[in-house]
Amino acid sequence: MGSSGSIIDLFAWGGDGWTRPLLTGLGVTMACACIGYVLGVVLGLAVAFAKLGHNRWLGAAATLYTTLLRGVPPLLVIFLLFFGTNGALMWVARGFGYTGYIEVDAFTVGVMAVAFVSAAYSSEVFRGAHAAIPVGQFEAYTALGLRPFAGLWTVIIPQMFRLALPGLGNVWIMAIKETTLLSVISLAELMRVVGVAGRTTGQPFVFYGVAALVYLVLVAISSRAFHALETRMRWA
Repeated sequence: MGSSGSIIDLFAWGGDGWTRPLLTGLGVTMACACIGYVLGVVLGLAVAFAKLGHNRWLGAAATLYTTLLRGVPPLLVIFLLFFGTNGALMWVARGFGYTGYIEVDAFTVGVMAVAFVSAAYSSEVFRGAHAAIPVGQFEAYTALGLRPFAGLWTVIIPQMFRLALPGLGNVWIMAIKETTLLSVISLAELMRVVGVAGRTTGQPFVFYGVAALVYLVLVAISSRAFHALETRMRWA
């Protein structure tokens, strides 16, 4: 398709139109962001409790993890995972007698990058939420005869999630934006498709403008969704 094509032709559904590839790239972006974010929140909760626990070594390891992942740029994290994961897996496999080549696909690397970075930030969100819970809540579940694990699961963790929701919403928005960096490892997410479309058609401004609009809509919808969830949990 030449640069002289109309805007309608650029986004036609069939033929040489770019609507279908853009939607496919958006699907990859959302899948990577959602899976990485969920894994990151789970890992972040575990890292937060490691910091809050009484085990000095676990606390030190958790602190080191958050310091490194929050201090290193996400793009560098992506490169380290992309070029280091294959070598690490092959090194482990050789210990079990396997000498073949192991390759981790770009989507898996992207999910890992989003998860690890999200976990570092969400762990601090959870730690702050834990500190905001009144001491009386801890005394209450102890007075009721609940064991520490049961008390944490039924009393403390639900309150932590309620208090952490604004911060977790920000981490989710960051996860969406972080996926834009995954084009550097040839993952066919939205930004890579937009870049290819812009170079192919000679209309980069049009396609990057569409991408900006899509991300603005995603962030707006996400903000409204988290705000509604905060309101619902506040009433609950």
